[in-house]
Amino acid sequence: MVLLRMVAVTAASALALSAPVGVNAQNDTSAANDAQTGQEIEIDVLLARMTREEKIGQLVQRMGGRSKALNSRLGPEELDRVRRGEVGSYLHVAGADPLRELQRVAVEESRLGIPLLFSMDVVHGYRTIFPVPIAMAASWDPEVAREHAEIAAREASAAGLHWTFAPMVDIARDPRWGRIVEGSGEDAYLGSRMAEAQVRGFQGSDLSAPDTIVAGTKHFGAYGAAEGGRDYAGAELGERSLRETYLAPFRAAAEAGTASYMTAFNAVDGVPTTGNAALLRDMLRGEWDWDGLVLSDWRAVEELMAHGVAADRSGAAALALRAGVDMDMVADIYADDLAAAIEADPSLEPLLDQAVRRILKVKQDLGLFADPYRYHDTAREKAVMLSPEHREAARRSAANSLVLLKNEGVLPLIRDAQRIALVGALADDALSQLGSWRARGEEADVVTLKAALEARHGGVTYVRGADTRSDDTSGIAEAVRAAENADVIVAALGEDFDWSGEARSRSSLELPGKQRELFTGLEATGKPIVVVLMGGRPLAIPEIAESADAVLASWLLGVEAGPAIVDALFGFTNPGGKLPVSFPRSTGQIPVNYDHLPSGRPADPDLSKDTARYMDVEITPQYAFGHGLSYSSFDYGDIRLSGARIPASGGRIAIAVDVTNSGKVAGDEVVQLYVRDPVASVSRPVKQLRGFARVALAPGERRTVTFTLSPEQLALWNAGGKWAIEPGRIEVMVGSASDDIRARSAFEIIGEGRGRMAPAAIPTRVEVSGQKR
Repeated sequence: MVLLRMVAVTAASALALSAPVGVNAQNDTSAANDAQTGQEIEIDVLLARMTREEKIGQLVQRMGGRSKALNSRLGPEELDRVRRGEVGSYLHVAGADPLRELQRVAVEESRLGIPLLFSMDVVHGYRTIFPVPIAMAASWDPEVAREHAEIAAREASAAGLHWTFAPMVDIARDPRWGRIVEGSGEDAYLGSRMAEAQVRGFQGSDLSAPDTIVAGTKHFGAYGAAEGGRDYAGAELGERSLRETYLAPFRAAAEAGTASYMTAFNAVDGVPTTGNAALLRDMLRGEWDWDGLVLSDWRAVEELMAHGVAADRSGAAALALRAGVDMDMVADIYADDLAAAIEADPSLEPLLDQAVRRILKVKQDLGLFADPYRYHDTAREKAVMLSPEHREAARRSAANSLVLLKNEGVLPLIRDAQRIALVGALADDALSQLGSWRARGEEADVVTLKAALEARHGGVTYVRGADTRSDDTSGIAEAVRAAENADVIVAALGEDFDWSGEARSRSSLELPGKQRELFTGLEATGKPIVVVLMGGRPLAIPEIAESADAVLASWLLGVEAGPAIVDALFGFTNPGGKLPVSFPRSTGQIPVNYDHLPSGRPADPDLSKDTARYMDVEITPQYAFGHGLSYSSFDYGDIRLSGARIPASGGRIAIAVDVTNSGKVAGDEVVQLYVRDPVASVSRPVKQLRGFARVALAPGERRTVTFTLSPEQLALWNAGGKWAIEPGRIEVMVGSASDDIRARSAFEIIGEGRGRMAPAAIPTRVEVSGQKR
């Protein structure tokens, strides 16, 4: 794959920063004294006074502990490293007080007094744990993602942290990949909106504010396209797919101002991202004109040797630095071997200086040179953790993330009038509701489904039935007996937290353990069954989809999981989420993403025809992208266009549709806009999401949703390797799901134009107006 030529690297301009504070006699303050104007010095002046060893030290991220044993490695030997200027950042550290002392050593006992960066994977909350990212994407509400990130930053910064390794914005179309739980699903447009919202939530409008942290958007490349859904495996895909789909959320994060990126572990077309200058230096820094901090993933610089593109540690260090990787996470390749690489190849020296400048710039933007202790207020740390306001926000987020997949009239449950058999180990599994990457979340913080249901309803009998990780069937008989004595069954089925996440790929998407046998036993009772489907990925559940009376996808919802689910079961809230990823009918059906390319022989249910389908499964997914039901119903009017034609350069078109709540209860509808280019120079997807709006409607209320598109949002990556806007007819579809289109229209683009980025990275302007019918 050819991705641009190597661009020339230019030195960053000098940037002002405040002098280190609290320096003692041990510090060499001549750099500050020579360049001071009041309280300011220049980064280049500081850089000029640094030894090569001190420069390399800024590129080193050390492990201060382990994820379950924070700060455990911060002993005397580690403090000596800091005094010698051999470390620029630590991860697996936290705590306002202990990190203040570590920072004090850096700024008061090292020669130049350069502050440290403290980091952690704060992915969906710090102490107040929100729904896992795939669940928040199911809200189809970027405000949910932004609010979560803002609260996570508030708590993490109070604990002394400056930097999170989130959001994860990898597009994932193979649910066997365990890390699908950490992202926003299969679609580039939805993923882009969630990416930019989280960046803005973490970083706020002013990165120097003490309650913001640096966003570390990950994993740059096409990590989610790993072959067979196997974590760390390579991605083999064309440049059009890479640019239009997999890189779109990363570009959206850049437009939102992300201050850092993390590279992916895997290779794209045989080139590991951590050593891929075409991606990192040419595209990210050159074409996108982005100049923030690039960090490797865990030991990924070292792994360049295992990939077979570096012969030794020194070669790996040189390759990563040339590619544009500024900081080495925990491998100590830069620490131990970069100096030798520079001695062997002096052309690396200016690249070292560039990396140091970028790291110092992030520290400056955080305000650490002005006040390195701004993140170490123990009173604030105590006050903000798991506050009532934060828990309430987590509960709103959980409620908005629920997706009603099926309902044959059994939901909402009759309040206080039914005997309920609650079945399933997941109903009382607090740890699983925290999900993967739980930061400092604790089991004791979680309200489970069992606890919430028993608190809300008097007639509940709970039986585990079957576990997600055991072939023991001895509990099924007890569960069946409980079901026989109940009016309705609520079965919590799915995967526990450890079935999804990093290195948690699965070859099968069926229910693990003996849960299918448990469901079969419950079904035999003839009692109504409500399945609460938990987990971090789509599952293949054809038996449940066929036989259950209702299916509520609850994912893993965080500390307020139980109350959010119970509110929905009894109708105190109305589920309004939509699927951010398609659910296949079987493992073998994947990939089954909605925006596939057309075929010369499109899939047909008629097996007598030779078409693009499997013989042994229906041609549609079990539940399509964008699917989600409600306790209400919504009617759509016809599409109204602001014009029939728009110019390719500078044109705009408004697409309006009326949506009415025709039901008896209030509810949210996610209005979805899809487009299709039916004739182009290259084959285009059968439909592509280009806008959405989650709209709250009272019974009888009608609102007008207006999407405003520009031709740039319809550009394509053409055969000549350029973004192009081509003339021709564009089909427009508005509906409730990718397979539930309610209105159609079309307009024409006149002339040709040039695009500037992945169309999915560009947000559509949305306006909602109107009044009650």
